[in-house]
Amino acid sequence: MASNYHFATVSLPLFLLFATLSTAALVKQQPLILKYHNGALLKGSVTVNLIWYGKFTPAQRSIVVDFIQSLNSATPAKPSVASWWKTTEKYSSGASTLVVGKQFLDEAYSLGKALKNSNLVYLAAKGGHAPRTVNVVLTAADVSVDGFCRSRCGSHGATLGAARFAYAWVGNSVAFCPGYCAWPFHQPAYGPQAPPLVAPNGDVGVDGMVINLATVLAGTVTNPFNNGYFQGSAAAPLEAVSACTGVFGSGAYPGYPGSVLLDKSTGASYNAQGVNGRKYLLPAMWDPKTSQCATLV
Repeated sequence: MASNYHFATVSLPLFLLFATLSTAALVKQQPLILKYHNGALLKGSVTVNLIWYGKFTPAQRSIVVDFIQSLNSATPAKPSVASWWKTTEKYSSGASTLVVGKQFLDEAYSLGKALKNSNLVYLAAKGGHAPRTVNVVLTAADVSVDGFCRSRCGSHGATLGAARFAYAWVGNSVAFCPGYCAWPFHQPAYGPQAPPLVAPNGDVGVDGMVINLATVLAGTVTNPFNNGYFQGSAAAPLEAVSACTGVFGSGAYPGYPGSVLLDKSTGASYNAQGVNGRKYLLPAMWDPKTSQCATLV
């Protein structure tokens, strides 16, 4: 049996309003606090196994793998993905060094194209039950998942028992709800409308997945077993990044992600650089030292 507490990197303007108020008006008056509930965190070397469910091109897989490898890789270009991830060290001190482990391809859709939470746990188990491991299921653009596009864009959780392991899931939303789960690379599904930003790797769906993957990975290492850092109910916690939804740069407000960097050669927007010349747009993360949502730019 699995404990699947989930949350979403939601691009719906209602949530953008909440996040923007939290990082602007509300933070000045009352700091945002994520309480530590005295549980285990994932520190040290953490293996990330990837289970690719459905059809992904090699180029799409490399965008995701390069992002994970960038989390702990020093790059001369600034701001960097690694500097964004370094904030997780402030959660009870100590680094969480993510290492890409095994990769599994399920291009035959062995469980069909409509998945339940139990299917996600089954797929995640392919990565094994080793300690300090996160098994990440990534679903292709033609795969639906319970709650996907309605209440979440990604989730993470943990199995119960002695052989427990942490897992996460993120879906490609480009066919179903890019305005919900791939914002700001697509116009929002509701609320204030503004031209979308150009995706830094030229793939709206996968660049959107990176935003959501960043969210669930930060949540996983700082609240892997639902007793780490979070605010609110354990059934629907606000975590390291989900507490800062919709903020990517300074000056963010509903429908506007904030001031970010522009690649003059491609017109793409980004705020972090990684390995192999990659550029990514990463969400704000709550900083325990300042009790505020911190952005890279």
